[in-house]
Amino acid sequence: MKQSNDAKKSISRQFILIFATILIGAIGLCISLNDTLLKEYYLANNQKVLLAAYRSLNKASAEGNMDSDDFRIEVQRISGIYNISILIIDQDSQVVVSSDHESEMLTYDLQRNIFGTIYGQDQDAQIIEEDIDYTIQKSYDQRTGINYLEMWGFLENGDPFMIRTAMEGIEESVKLANRFLAYVGILALIAGVVAIWVVTTQITRPIRQLADISLRMAELDFDARYTGSEENEIGVLGRDMNRLSERLKTTISELKSANIELTKDIEKREELDAMRSDFISNVSHELKTPLALIMGYAEGLKMDINDDPESRNYYCEVISDEAEKMNKMVKELLTLNQLEFGNDPVPMERFDMTELIRNYLQSAVILTQAAGVKVIFEQEEPVFVWGDEFKVEEVLMNYFTNALHHVSGAMEIRISILQKDEHARICVFNTGEQIPEEELEHLWEKFYKVDKARTREYGGSGIGLSIVKAIMESMHQAYGVVNREDGVEFWFELETKS
Repeated sequence: MKQSNDAKKSISRQFILIFATILIGAIGLCISLNDTLLKEYYLANNQKVLLAAYRSLNKASAEGNMDSDDFRIEVQRISGIYNISILIIDQDSQVVVSSDHESEMLTYDLQRNIFGTIYGQDQDAQIIEEDIDYTIQKSYDQRTGINYLEMWGFLENGDPFMIRTAMEGIEESVKLANRFLAYVGILALIAGVVAIWVVTTQITRPIRQLADISLRMAELDFDARYTGSEENEIGVLGRDMNRLSERLKTTISELKSANIELTKDIEKREELDAMRSDFISNVSHELKTPLALIMGYAEGLKMDINDDPESRNYYCEVISDEAEKMNKMVKELLTLNQLEFGNDPVPMERFDMTELIRNYLQSAVILTQAAGVKVIFEQEEPVFVWGDEFKVEEVLMNYFTNALHHVSGAMEIRISILQKDEHARICVFNTGEQIPEEELEHLWEKFYKVDKARTREYGGSGIGLSIVKAIMESMHQAYGVVNREDGVEFWFELETKS
């Protein structure tokens, strides 16, 4: 249906309809003018011919040359050129000059016109022009059934004359002219339609291509290009559309990129708002217990609930211990905030991971001995890695203290370095209970605790593993946790290549 409507509205079809309408109208107008005006024009022209012939005859009669052969030849020439019949008789009704073999019939008609009262005037005669010496009229010959335009009268020498021409030729000429116009019009219409079709096809082909390009552009397909090489207005329009398509493509691409960035910014803002809300909620929750203890024991001291020095010392120790936990948590939160917001630069340096682990274990000997834990680290050869040595030590410290707080069973903590490809994986394993699989992915969330009672027992804040996550992501390195058969293993990786 759409193609049918497009065909009805096509420029080629409209041009053809306009041309055909104009041509048919022009031909019809010509035929109508022929029928109405050509007869009158032909009649007026023949009237002039009769007057011209009359003047020639009158001049010859005045000069007395009517008996000469030259005059007779001139009469025949005029008669042949203008297709008229000429008759001159003398006063005795004898033929002086005649261009027609039927001179008797002309003589009779001339005498009838001159002596109408004797022979009977033709009632069908219509006088067109009348003068002292001649009369021009239209008449109808009942014998032949022919209409004539005739002129009769007297020459200067007194001889009667008659000049006439048949009017039937006028009507035949009009019909012939109309038929000729109709045939020419049909041929012109066919030739014109073909020519217009060819010409408009050459014009509409690039227009259709431009229409297809604009349709594809409306559907945001900007790869379409106008390929015409015309130097006219259509070619200029096509090249302008190519430039427009390219600019739209670039602009929309930029808008899409800006939209993606805006979407990311919105998502990041929403994420930050959620993090801020969670942070406030979690901090409030974590600080609630130590603050309550501090306020409770401080109130007890103030009211002297127990007067003995031992009780007062115990109250003071609880207050000091809870304040220390709060101080530790605030420091960890500040560290995590710097890491998450990229405010803490990450200097990459090359150092020996084996030496770093040994130095840390040496500083943690008192803790491991107090807990009754056996620490195993068998790596002897140096393993050089790239990273922020201070932050890597903090990751190791979080893993180790986490293992120290959750070790049980065989009471062993094993640290190992596994080298593969261009990375070194540092693993911290502790014997004891496994972590439920559904809890593993949540370990890296702030304030998340698997066993809250036990975490509270050793003063954990639930922030340590979040700090590990932030440090490793700032260095773009992998980290994780996995349950083993007899315990849990935390790991992280560092690059060893230069």
